[in-house]
Amino acid sequence: MRKTAESCLPGHPDKMCDQIADALVDECLRRDPSSRTNFSVLGSHGMLVIAGEWDSAADFDMAALARSVYADIGYGDELEVFVNVDKPSEERRGLSGPSGAVVVNGYATRETREMLPRPLAYAHALARRLDDARRFDPSFSWLRPDGCVQVSMEKDAMRAVTVLASHAPEVAPNDVRLAILERVVAPVAGSTENMHVHVNPAGAFTHAGFHSASGMNGQRLGADAYGGLVPFCDRALSGKDPRAAERAGADAARAAARFLVEQGLVSSAIVTLVYTAGRAEPISVEALGAADKARGTTVRLGELVRRNFDFRPDAIVERWRLDRPIYRATAAYGHFGRAEFPWEAPFGT
Repeated sequence: MRKTAESCLPGHPDKMCDQIADALVDECLRRDPSSRTNFSVLGSHGMLVIAGEWDSAADFDMAALARSVYADIGYGDELEVFVNVDKPSEERRGLSGPSGAVVVNGYATRETREMLPRPLAYAHALARRLDDARRFDPSFSWLRPDGCVQVSMEKDAMRAVTVLASHAPEVAPNDVRLAILERVVAPVAGSTENMHVHVNPAGAFTHAGFHSASGMNGQRLGADAYGGLVPFCDRALSGKDPRAAERAGADAARAAARFLVEQGLVSSAIVTLVYTAGRAEPISVEALGAADKARGTTVRLGELVRRNFDFRPDAIVERWRLDRPIYRATAAYGHFGRAEFPWEAPFGT
């Protein structure tokens, strides 16, 4: 069975919206660690809209910050920014838990060092190598920030790679293909033999970012989480403060799944948390794991994670000190599998 996963470059329209939304969260937390935020960001053809709710003592120019992130990603054109945010309603401000039902899953697998599905780990590695080439290698100065990478694997073998990479109009599509094949794909894949590689299969890719398509935060949850290969959550994480049940729950569920794999109990695990309106404690905590055939396991995984983790959002924030400005970095190359994030630390550290 083939498994396929995708990773988007930072200049992809959806990913730009994720990064701007989380840069706003970071700035709020930098100025007021108790900030509550729910930002939505939409970009399209030279304009950007920042909407949503926030409850914070922070005071800063949101439009200026959005333009700064846009330029840092690699775009030099002007961006018209509209801001329409307000305080949350009194009903929402008084809740101790989420305002509605939230279901979130955390996953971990022993198949890669990152404890992520192998196709996703490769997709992130290729996307990062491609964007690093643009940023740091003068011979790739013709690359532009928009793009994505899709990897298909069968068993442990990479069978197909598709790279969409925006580029300067003066560079021929075949030159783009050869450079990316030889200096991006081959070093990561090890060999391109017995593998189909498609680089910009539709032809030249010179109109990119918000010039070619609209974007919105929360649209790439597969790339953010587990490659769409296991269920995750139906809500955006970007733009939410760390006490939001979906954001805190996603981090804690991932840590709990990692814990089960690290303990050697299972080769892969999925932890499901269910929150409901007005309650901080999840109403359901379930865990499933795939045990090695030779060993098996009789441990009740759900009971084990409940004994070792407090899944209330405030407790999650306190455990990993999540009220820090660390979230823009989560908005490209995935929320999980990266050692710099506190929920990825080995259990007990």
